[in-house]
Amino acid sequence: MNKVGESLLERAEKYLKSAGLLADADDYESSVSRAYYAMFFAAEAALLSKGLSPASHGGVLSVFGEHFVKTGVFPRSMGRALNRAYAKRQLGDYEHRFVISSREAKEVLADAAGFVKEISRYLVAKGD
Repeated sequence: MNKVGESLLERAEKYLKSAGLLADADDYESSVSRAYYAMFFAAEAALLSKGLSPASHGGVLSVFGEHFVKTGVFPRSMGRALNRAYAKRQLGDYEHRFVISSREAKEVLADAAGFVKEISRYLVAKGD
C-alpha cells in the first residue's frame, strides 16, 4: 500500500475512534459525521489503489460503487452502508434540529468499523 493510502487508513481509524467517543457522549450527529468520514477516507484509499481520485463526495461514492461493488470486489451491503452513512451525515450536519438517534448512530458506527476493516484487509492483501 502506498503512503497516501496508509495515511487515509490511519485517518479512517482515528475518525472511527472519535465517532465512538462522540456516540458515548450522546452527540449522535457528530458521531455519524466522523463515522461517515472514516468510510469516506477508506473508500478513497481503495480508489487510489486503482489510480482513481474523484473530486467530490458524490464522485467517491459513485466510483467506489462502480469499481468495487458492481464488480463484486466488495458486497453490495458495503455500498449501501456507505450511501446510508452519507445520507445520515447530511441530515446530521445540515438539519437545524437533532435528527439522529442513538440506535442510528450505533448502526452507522458498526457499519463504518466493518467497512474500514474490509478495505484495510483488501489493501493489505493487494499489497499496493
